[in-house]
Amino acid sequence: MTKPEELQRLIPKKKVGLVVVITGGGKGKTTTALGIALRAVGYDMKVCIIHFMKGDMHSGEMDGLKRLAPNVEEHLTGKGFCGIQGNPYPHSEHRANAQEGIELSREKIRSGKYDVVILDEINNAQQLKLVDLRQVKELIESKPPLLHLVLTGRHAHSDIIEMAHTVTEMKEIKHAYSEDIEPQPGIDY
Repeated sequence: MTKPEELQRLIPKKKVGLVVVITGGGKGKTTTALGIALRAVGYDMKVCIIHFMKGDMHSGEMDGLKRLAPNVEEHLTGKGFCGIQGNPYPHSEHRANAQEGIELSREKIRSGKYDVVILDEINNAQQLKLVDLRQVKELIESKPPLLHLVLTGRHAHSDIIEMAHTVTEMKEIKHAYSEDIEPQPGIDY
């Protein structure tokens, strides 16, 4: 049996800060981004996660991420999913919160303190006009050369897809929710 310390370690000849987009209608976009965060922590990298739509309901990922401190920092800037599941906040309030998220993102991206910045649900926020396409493009263009920037959420704009190095589209094949099974802790939230 091979011991972990005996495993080969790959080192790229040239380091590049990647732009990664995780989009599509299937489950697992945020979970994939959190997998990137977990992997980065394994290399002692610093990660900042900014949630654009989440922030009105507890999720197990919040408590899990606290266990990765001090390497992971998390910010909830949203008020839940705008316009669905009985969310009581008006569009203007969602937009104001998302604009605070944009300002925070600018600050964190430019700070030089992080190796990975994850903008969770920013694609949804852009599609719902809570943030402007121009703002998202500016965040990508302003990132330092070695910073990895991860953008998640359904409906990634074609311009954002074009700017990215890596794009994954999650496709739903089947979901328990369609069988009237409620979301389950540890799997769905």
